[in-house]
Amino acid sequence: MTRVLVSGATGTIGRPLVNRLQDAGVDVRTVTRELTDPVALEAALGGVDAVFLLWPFASAEGAREVLELIGARRVVYLSSAAARPHEVEIERLIAGTAREWTVLRPHAFAANTLRWAEQVRAGVVRQPYGDAVSSPVHERDVAAVAVRALLGEGHHGAVHTLTGPRPLTRREQARAIGAAIGRPVRWEEEPPQEARLRLLGLGWPAPAVDGMLRGLTEPGPATGTVEEITGAPAHTFETWASEHAADFLGTMRAARIHEYGDASVISLDEVPVPKPGPGEVLIRVAATSFNPSEVGLRMGLLQDVLGVTLPHTLGWDVAGTVVTGAGDLAPGDRVIGFIDGAAAEYAVAEASMLARAPQRIPLTDAAAVPVAGLTAWQAVFDHSRIGRGSRVLINGAGGGVGLFAVQLAKHAGAHVVATAGPRSTAAVRALGADEIVDYTVAPLPGGNDVLINLVADVPASVTELAEEFVSITQPIEHPRAVRFVARNDPGQLAELVALIDEGVVGVKVDTRPLESLADLHRAAERGLIRGKITLKVEK
Repeated sequence: MTRVLVSGATGTIGRPLVNRLQDAGVDVRTVTRELTDPVALEAALGGVDAVFLLWPFASAEGAREVLELIGARRVVYLSSAAARPHEVEIERLIAGTAREWTVLRPHAFAANTLRWAEQVRAGVVRQPYGDAVSSPVHERDVAAVAVRALLGEGHHGAVHTLTGPRPLTRREQARAIGAAIGRPVRWEEEPPQEARLRLLGLGWPAPAVDGMLRGLTEPGPATGTVEEITGAPAHTFETWASEHAADFLGTMRAARIHEYGDASVISLDEVPVPKPGPGEVLIRVAATSFNPSEVGLRMGLLQDVLGVTLPHTLGWDVAGTVVTGAGDLAPGDRVIGFIDGAAAEYAVAEASMLARAPQRIPLTDAAAVPVAGLTAWQAVFDHSRIGRGSRVLINGAGGGVGLFAVQLAKHAGAHVVATAGPRSTAAVRALGADEIVDYTVAPLPGGNDVLINLVADVPASVTELAEEFVSITQPIEHPRAVRFVARNDPGQLAELVALIDEGVVGVKVDTRPLESLADLHRAAERGLIRGKITLKVEK
């Protein structure tokens, strides 16, 4: 097995490089501070075939001793397109000691713009040389080239100049970051001398400041080196900005609980924007929705079932826009899903567990669909034998799940009998129920093939009303009764979205601001919630 030593393994280039090498089946060793410790470095070099060298100092002092320890191995050195004097000296030392060597000279890293993060959050990037042009390179592209040089042939003696695929002004880079985070970012030109004094005040050495400012005035034309070596086009700066949106966004509002208790434990906190992991997307949340079962979560009744860790961000329904893509989802795609932590301005979710949002209804209304829609879908199609001509009694048709269940049962060809209170009768009738029973004045009717129960209190006599029973609340004691908890099924969710876009299923909601969540919990405990309520998150 090939063994590679990576210095600077926790840095911008080191992290993706280690991941790529491990994916290639390489035995990876890493050093950080141990690089200039002769004993630690010699131990790390045992059995190593190749070394990726990132020299973390602004001078070449000590480099000769390190390279003598590395000896006649293959070395890939991360230099820079600026070719500063100490970098040129290290390149010369490597050429004189290594068995095989390759130099990588990246132009400006896209990650350098992370220095603007605080200004981006304020909406104005104030920096010098807004019209200076460079071709920022994605750190993953540098890592990909490094892997080829470390493991492949044909790179000995090569000096690879690495850039992104096209040049951009610094002003255009700021605008691209704004597009990625969904907020306008304005460029404000800072006089170079003012910038110099600012950087000196931050403790930068004068030579470093002058070199950096001078480098900004030197154009950085794009090269095709990344694609020539890896066979894949270099990533655009826009892609990089989208992937790093969370770094620029900073914090967000989130409705959380820090302890179990009454509705007063719900607080709107300012917390860091979450960062998506592999296969996950970052979503800018348009809306979430209120589900009565979250009252039980807030009270601690679902702790054993859900394994909730406090503090916990509420919200299971999400409707929003993809900021950072993954899988088949790209930035700008509108999505819905059944996730954890949707009652916040941003949320992360596995791309494979989301569905594209309906086009026929507003995105804020679409937040009503995932939990209630999937529950109704599974009650009607997975747990009931409903077909054309079936007589179905839906007990609790005026709630969020009931409004979907009525329409889906009708779509399946059933004769739908719906129970609803006086305030819900008109809404249930508009969805196509064949019969409506006001449960406040009339008993539940019998003679049904299926009873779908959506309410908490079920009388024992309910078993006389149908041949089979499906409940999403308390169990019904009957041989042909099923109680279930909805599962996340993005395939079913996509089918439901298709019915919404075809006009077969309608979505009726009442929209409130996120700040009203605690009041909704209180209203639910008093039995005052009717229909489906979404909570608008985006401002």
